Amino acid sequence: MALPDLIAVEDFLRPPERTAATISPDGSRLAFLAPWKTRLNVWVSDIDDPAAEPRCVTADETRPVQRYHWTDDPRWLLYLQDSGGDENWHIFRIDLDDADAPAVDLTPYPGATALGPEFPADRPGKVVVQLNAREATRFDLYEIDIATGEVTMLGESPGVASGWMLAGDSLLESTLEDDGTAALYRLDGPDGERTQITTFDGDAYPVGVYPFESTPDGTGIWFGSYRGTDQLHLARLDLATGEETEVDRHPSADIDIRAQVFTSLPSPLIRHRRTGELLGVQYLGERQEIHALDPRFAEVLAELTSLHDGDIGTISGDVDGRRWVVSFQHDRDPQTWFYDHTTGERRLLFRSHPQHDPADMAPKTPVTIPARDGRALPSYLTLPVGADPAGLPLGADPAGLPLVLMVHGGPWARDWWGFDPSVQLWANRGYAVLQTNFRGSAGFGREHMEAAVGELAGKMHDDLIDAVDWAVEQGYADPDRVAIFGGSYGGYATLVGVTFTPDRFAAAVEYVGISNLANFMRNVPEFAKPGLINNWFRYVGDPADPEQEKDMLARSPITRVDDIRTPLMVVQGANDVRVVRAESDNIVASLRERGVDVEYLVFDDEGHFIVNPENLVTMFRAADRFLAEHLGGRSYDG
Repeated sequence: MALPDLIAVEDFLRPPERTAATISPDGSRLAFLAPWKTRLNVWVSDIDDPAAEPRCVTADETRPVQRYHWTDDPRWLLYLQDSGGDENWHIFRIDLDDADAPAVDLTPYPGATALGPEFPADRPGKVVVQLNAREATRFDLYEIDIATGEVTMLGESPGVASGWMLAGDSLLESTLEDDGTAALYRLDGPDGERTQITTFDGDAYPVGVYPFESTPDGTGIWFGSYRGTDQLHLARLDLATGEETEVDRHPSADIDIRAQVFTSLPSPLIRHRRTGELLGVQYLGERQEIHALDPRFAEVLAELTSLHDGDIGTISGDVDGRRWVVSFQHDRDPQTWFYDHTTGERRLLFRSHPQHDPADMAPKTPVTIPARDGRALPSYLTLPVGADPAGLPLGADPAGLPLVLMVHGGPWARDWWGFDPSVQLWANRGYAVLQTNFRGSAGFGREHMEAAVGELAGKMHDDLIDAVDWAVEQGYADPDRVAIFGGSYGGYATLVGVTFTPDRFAAAVEYVGISNLANFMRNVPEFAKPGLINNWFRYVGDPADPEQEKDMLARSPITRVDDIRTPLMVVQGANDVRVVRAESDNIVASLRERGVDVEYLVFDDEGHFIVNPENLVTMFRAADRFLAEHLGGRSYDG
């Protein structure tokens, strides 16, 4: 097998040249994220004058901007930013009509974080957010006048496990009961009398009851439901009667849950920009599929899908539903296009990674792997360019390729088809890359997710081992040259791999990984602790219960640190509020006390997600050398 020329780590890990494009409400301008002083910032350009120079409208030199929103007035654009990865999100306003006007913090409350934002169609000029400005553990509902910055409280939180939404003139409060049941209340009258509308089965969490959006007339809400099916489908709840009716479902795929996990991604509900009417629903199986629920949008969708062979990611239309901007996810060549449904005009706006020739990028192939108990594990296999994805032989080495097993976080998240710089990096180095949606992964039906209850360091780990065995049996992988690589829950899974099966992996790289399950749960932010009942407490245990804590410790890598023999690299963000630095410090200290050599990188300006380009380059350069040393592969530095 002739491998392609080596590509520098910097070329894979640099920010996309342009990404996350959306059209303004009036259809005249394009907003997108692009680097400014090496950090992603918001840029705006004239959509009808491709030759005109775009204008950078934010100026963050310390941390990439990841989320922005058009308002109903094309003059104003909002973006969210935290400080050093602390996840205390503030909402900033940009005046697009005044290039000299500085960004204005609409939520200037130290230590507070804003959840949302929402832009109700019946409240023009307003943005609705949940804020814990009054008390760190309680989120109140506020309305902010975008132009003036005036803040008005709409609802005061009665407890630490409450959330809010608006549905027309109705103020809705959701609460999480001690048994994990979610209840929905309507607040009526001047005194806010609470009327219970319905309850939701707490067992449906952590991704049940999602999405959760008001219908345009304010008489109902759309939400994700498992009722009567294993798939998460779209239902409508009548706010007067509490009656649930099905709106749409896919026979085998769940509603796309990625926006719940990665808040920078758009809702899976595609809605009319002006009226808020439901146009379509995004589902995600091996690949994405969109159900059009509006006849005119069905015509638009047919034209959009003809533009590129990728999966539609971000889609935005003007208030007339005439002009559209659509971004396509693709395993080798993500692109963004413009389409005018009235004139038929269509043109490529940009490629996100123009520095790469798609022919040099490795295809990501969906595969289904059988677990030892017969469970189907939806997975993705990426082989180096030049390798035969149909099977044997792979080339000169009859033993198979070195393999990197990449484990996603969550665990209530998933891997999907699309461009992944780290996957392409390892494939360029000559490694096979395997991504497995083990039991507990979300987006593959309720049963697949709930099969992980009580199975951390158990069947969830067995699924990963079974995936490696499959790759070896198929001839893709050399059993003596397998690495495991993961972050967050994936970091925990990596540590489980080197402690519970210490002879299985030739190398391991983990970042912001959990080493002690009990300590991890004790250290989550106070406002998030009530929500643990439906996810971590249900799937793993409650550390306040001595017997459950004992079981949790038995499933924690820190208690088996003496078994680690695998070369290990650890990466940590110092400001991580989810998996605090002590989780990594403790595992590294224990290894160094034994005289075991472990590589340890700590980034003082990062949190749970390593996002600054220079830090990503540092991390992956180190990992590149580390894997080459222990898997016998090649690295850019030789």
